[in-house]
Amino acid sequence: MKAVSPSLLSGVGDLADRFDAFLIDQFGVLRDGKGPYPGAADTLQRLKQAGKTIVILSNSGKRSAENDTRLAALGFDPKSWDWFLTSGEVAWRLLAFENAGEGEGDGRPRRCLLISRDGDTSPLDDLDIERTERGEDADFVLLAASEGDRHPLAHYEALLSPAARRNVPCLCTNPDKIMLTKDGTAFGAGRIAELYEELGGPVRWIGKPFPDIYAAARDFLDPIGAGRICCIGDSIEHDIAGAAGAGFGSVLVTTGILETASDAERQALFVAHGAIPDFIMPKFLW
Repeated sequence: MKAVSPSLLSGVGDLADRFDAFLIDQFGVLRDGKGPYPGAADTLQRLKQAGKTIVILSNSGKRSAENDTRLAALGFDPKSWDWFLTSGEVAWRLLAFENAGEGEGDGRPRRCLLISRDGDTSPLDDLDIERTERGEDADFVLLAASEGDRHPLAHYEALLSPAARRNVPCLCTNPDKIMLTKDGTAFGAGRIAELYEELGGPVRWIGKPFPDIYAAARDFLDPIGAGRICCIGDSIEHDIAGAAGAGFGSVLVTTGILETASDAERQALFVAHGAIPDFIMPKFLW
C-alpha cells in the first residue's frame, strides 16, 4: 500500500453537510484517562444541534447506562447523543439471548470468570449466571476490562491458564490493547484476550473493529445509508478499520493513543491494518 494522505480538516464543522449520523469514540476523542478534552463537550452539543444523529461508540465493557452516567458526570450534556452503544451492551444482550434462563445440563447456572475493573459486575447484572473467581471452575470467561495499571500480565496468566487448558470459551468485550489511564497508558483487555489465545484458549471478540457492534449501530441508524454515516476515532486498528469494514466514512483524530505518533508511524499503521481514514484532524473541535 503506497503512502496516502487523508484530507485534512480544521474541525468537525467541515463535515456537517457531508454526513447525517456520527459514531464517535469516547476515550481518545471526547476524553482521556484524566477527564474531558477542552471543547469536546461543546463540540458534541453543536453537532447534535446541527440535526445529526449521534451514537457514542465505545469499546467499554460496561453497559450503556453506566457510560451515560459517567460521561454526564464529566460535564457532557446527555441530550447531545442519541445512544451510548458499548461493546459491553452488545455482549450483555448476546448473553441474555443465549442464556434465556437455561443452565447447564445439571440445571445449575453457567459459571463465569469475570475480569473487570474496580469490582464492576454490570456485565453480568440481571443475568442467570454465577460468578466464580477461579479459572478451574469457569464455564466461560468474560473479559470486560483491564487493571493493567495495577497488575502485571503475569497476574492474568496465572488466573486464566486453568481455563485455557480446559479450552473454556472467552468473550472479550473490550478489544482495546492499550488503555488510557490518569497516569498514561497501560495494557488493555484486548491484550489479556491475546494472552488467552496464546495460552490456547478460544476468544470471541465483541467491539470495534468487529462486526457485532457495527450491526447494532446500523440497526439503530436505519434508514440512514452507510454513505451518510461517519466514524470518528483515535485508533486505526479499531475505529478506522471498523468503519472501513462497515462501509462508513471515517475521521482520525490525532489525540488519544496516537498523540505522539509521527506521520510516518501513522502511515505504517494504515498499511498494517489495511485501513486509511477519509479525513484527519488534530482534535475533536468544531
